[in-house]
Amino acid sequence: ADPKVAAGVLVEQNGRVLLTRRVMEPKRGYWTLPAGFVDAYEDPATAAERECLEETGLVVKVDSLMDVISGREHPSGADIIIIYRASIISGELQAGDDADRVGFFLRDNLPPLAFHSTQKILGDAGG
Repeated sequence: ADPKVAAGVLVEQNGRVLLTRRVMEPKRGYWTLPAGFVDAYEDPATAAERECLEETGLVVKVDSLMDVISGREHPSGADIIIIYRASIISGELQAGDDADRVGFFLRDNLPPLAFHSTQKILGDAGG
């Protein structure tokens, strides 16, 4: 069995972080960074940008690698998640794909977070 790899982005704007609310199990109704699985032959940074567009309606550009986190959190999850810092290029904020809501949140007023990896990134990113 080959490991599953996911990629996601940390997007910050005006002191707030971009999060998506999951529409699927596990952790339906909980919030996470825009992220998803890397397709075969796809560059992980490109996958992270694609997933952000699909889930939030925002076109982003990866600025830098932030972290690589290992450890599958649930049976259908990724074994490795690659998180990038990214900046908004264009688009209109709207939920799509695996998300039913999207929004920007202050770090001291975050909604319930779905995964340890999201909690780790938001803690590592400072505040």
